[in-house]
Amino acid sequence: MGASKSEFFSEQQNELASLFKAISHPARVAIIEYLLKVDSCICGDIVNELPLAQPTVSQHLKELKNVGIIKGNIEGTAICYCLNPETMKKLENYFSGISNELKSKCC
Repeated sequence: MGASKSEFFSEQQNELASLFKAISHPARVAIIEYLLKVDSCICGDIVNELPLAQPTVSQHLKELKNVGIIKGNIEGTAICYCLNPETMKKLENYFSGISNELKSKCC
């Protein structure tokens, strides 16, 4: 995290910040949405779906995989990608907690 003084924040806060940073690009949001529709796919499928070059899609997949948002399994000469349910659950729990807190707040 560089100069952000990440050591002053909890492990959970740092992990969530990394997840949000990875999701913060519209191409990565589109990849996540595509994987939700198809369950799993190979990089070439995503390239056909998005208006991006294959190396660009591969870089976005790498960023999502590095933080654990997606998983990739080798199938022959291709890598089949899918969403990581454990990471999706962490995000769901975080936003559910916020939603529950907001229900008890005034504004």
